[in-house]
Amino acid sequence: MDATETRKYWRHPCFPDLGLFKARFTRHRYELHTHPTYVIALITAGCERIRIGRHSVLAPAGTIAIVNPEEWHDGEQGADGGWAYRTFYPSVPLMAGLARELGGDVDPVFLHAIIEDSDLAEALVAAHEGSTSQDATKAEASLLVALRHLIVRHGDWSGRSEAIESSGSRQRFSLYEDLVESQLGSQLDLQRLADAARVTRFQVIRDFKKAIGLTPAAYIRDRRLRRASSLIEQGLGLADAAIAAGFADQSHLSRSFRATRGMTPGMYRRGG
Repeated sequence: MDATETRKYWRHPCFPDLGLFKARFTRHRYELHTHPTYVIALITAGCERIRIGRHSVLAPAGTIAIVNPEEWHDGEQGADGGWAYRTFYPSVPLMAGLARELGGDVDPVFLHAIIEDSDLAEALVAAHEGSTSQDATKAEASLLVALRHLIVRHGDWSGRSEAIESSGSRQRFSLYEDLVESQLGSQLDLQRLADAARVTRFQVIRDFKKAIGLTPAAYIRDRRLRRASSLIEQGLGLADAAIAAGFADQSHLSRSFRATRGMTPGMYRRGG
């Protein structure tokens, strides 16, 4: 990692299923990946270029970038000098619970990748800074205020507007998902995926492209990273987590972790 870049990860004292990240990047480039959580990133300086799904957007200072759970995204500098940001990773149950408290009956979905809302930006800064306060009540309240603002003013409670249509590819993709999740620690290749769905290896590639716009390899790597993250949170050693998730070794996990999370596995463990 570039020594001039800074990054810090920790968990909210009142909401242990919510991670927080603060960083400044000049050269770092995120590879495509997903999160099981929402990603709420307030850009505090510079500009970030982000690909979310099939769209590429610019997020300048003062804007909020939103990534829904399971959406593929990356990130890199959008201008000379890079960017700085404060990020929240609230879990789906947390956001769903708040939405229901506010009168919604489905999980919130955010249709706009970039939000310009100075009041929300101010609330997010207060919540992010408040998460390190010794005053637990203040830390809790400031977060709830910010997330309420986000959900009420910018959430679409009617569900995703561009859900993938039910089709042969979508149905087969469910088979691929189940196989990958159950066999992450073993060798996974196109033939195993093809056998599961009784199609050719070429059809597997087409199915992944149609369903998520990425290769099977990228999807498998992402799921392995998520499995390793979960095991690290549970207290498993880094080397053991790497092997259990299907990585060749700890160094392989570390390279992939830095490329998609912007931090090392050790940093992630210390923040948990």
